[in-house]
Amino acid sequence: MSQATQEQTVSDDGVIESVSGPVVTATDLDARMNDVVYVGEEGLMGEVIEIEGNITTIQVYEETSAVSPGEPVTNTGEPLTVDLGPGMLDTIYDGVQRPLDVLEDQMGAFLDRGVDAPGIDLEKTWEFTPSVEVGDEVGPGDVVGTVDETISIEHKVLVPPDFEGGEVESIEAGSFTVTEAVTTLDSGEEVTMHQEWPVREARPTVEKQTPTTPLVSGQRILDGLFPLAKGGTAAIPGPFGSGKTVTQQSLAKFADADIVVYVGCGERGNEMTEVIDDFPELPDPQTGNPLMARTCLIANTSNMPVAARESCVYTGITIAEYYRDMGYDVALMADSTSRWAEAMREISSRLEEMPGEEGYPAYLAARLSAFYERAGYFENVNGSEGSISVIGAVSPPGGDFSEPVTQNTLRIVKTFWALDADLAERRHFPAINWDESYSLYRSQLDPWFENEIADDWSETRQWAINTLDEESELQEIVQLVGKDALPEDQQLTLEVARYLREAWLQQNAFHDVDRYCPPEKTYQILTAIKAFNDEAFEALDAGVPVDEITSVDAVPRLNRIATTPDEEAAEFVSDLTDEITSQLREKY
Repeated sequence: MSQATQEQTVSDDGVIESVSGPVVTATDLDARMNDVVYVGEEGLMGEVIEIEGNITTIQVYEETSAVSPGEPVTNTGEPLTVDLGPGMLDTIYDGVQRPLDVLEDQMGAFLDRGVDAPGIDLEKTWEFTPSVEVGDEVGPGDVVGTVDETISIEHKVLVPPDFEGGEVESIEAGSFTVTEAVTTLDSGEEVTMHQEWPVREARPTVEKQTPTTPLVSGQRILDGLFPLAKGGTAAIPGPFGSGKTVTQQSLAKFADADIVVYVGCGERGNEMTEVIDDFPELPDPQTGNPLMARTCLIANTSNMPVAARESCVYTGITIAEYYRDMGYDVALMADSTSRWAEAMREISSRLEEMPGEEGYPAYLAARLSAFYERAGYFENVNGSEGSISVIGAVSPPGGDFSEPVTQNTLRIVKTFWALDADLAERRHFPAINWDESYSLYRSQLDPWFENEIADDWSETRQWAINTLDEESELQEIVQLVGKDALPEDQQLTLEVARYLREAWLQQNAFHDVDRYCPPEKTYQILTAIKAFNDEAFEALDAGVPVDEITSVDAVPRLNRIATTPDEEAAEFVSDLTDEITSQLREKY
């Protein structure tokens, strides 16, 4: 069959046979799996998810009310793709990469069905600066030039991964739209700033490497106890109100990634509104420029069509892979993967597939794995190195971590930040339970912390872990017989652990200083508490009663280190530890 004949056959219309929520079946449609189709008289976007004989099943990314059998279905012959190019940063998309600000300009705050807009502005011109010359050989993924996408990020124009490559025949600086050729190769291929890529297919790389650099979050409990590597995966499960979204937003604001992709997947509209309102106002702690200058937001709230929720995480990870190919470190926040799994469950039930545990589809684990496996620290096809760190929030019903989404996620990710409703009720934030959480990246990240921060980083952290573990064991006894019944050394351990919890692990996300804590300061606070611990036990050994040790005037000032400006923290800690030492030694 010739290409022209094939295209004619593919574009033939089918007819709607039945409509069940976002799932539509059509007959007489010449289509392949994952083809994008337009459904009904209004042309609602959908995707082929099942083909059985002459019956094609489609999931529609928009509300299907008033769509009826007999209306046409048109196939595009292409899978669901995203538009890649300059202009994606400082933009807010829906789940299938329609720019919400463009749609709002066209029709106001309430969007009509069947509307569409390209993911990037095809008319805007960008000032292109070549980085290769005529006669140079370029291959797939190579950088041919740059444009200033935002004040913070230089966008690198890449030869598409599916190009053959060749010798540069023409290239020049100037203003171009994303669809105009900036480079012509002797193979006849023309490189533009615009690429398209199917969202369910990972972009090619050379090799996935072992990550050895932490994604510094500015959150003491994360950097200090449960670090995440650049290119790592993490899960934040927790019940309603425990702080999943605030923790993810703090990571999006302060993590030292070059690019942030924030996917609001089925969360409440007011929370996504807060993100959309806050981010444009926030300064980037790294550069001082607006945070949105390195951020792409994908908003698919709980009142939006359920099918688009299933695709929004793929849209986000594909955009992240594109910037990774440029050699950037990308952090992707998915809030929350539970809502994504619920969307899969709803569509699966409408397809009458055999349900798995708690009604989720049998392929739940495979879909979660395929998503998280696209994270990593990679050697790109152009020789550069880049990373994608994926942090997924999980919302287990009733805070039950034994439910399928949490359990399947735990089998995949290497960092687990367990949020605790009891800590949240006690107003301890971040409400991350240090007894249940873990990081499998600790050993491979310790050399970085020991070289960059302090050579006794891992030893000091282990002391803190041991002290907190001992406190957990003693609390069971305290609840039975009271604190006063304990030996004095155990009473002193409880007091030191209290300062670890209050002065080190607690952090105020709304305080101008405390909302971000560099690793140096995280270490300084911990060493100050350890210095108090060491001096206090020496005083106890010398016969000083525990009540006198804990009543020393300088000790409560440990709680003030966190809110001390970062540049003043080292001097504050030095003075405070000297004062604690002298006051305790006066006792014996």
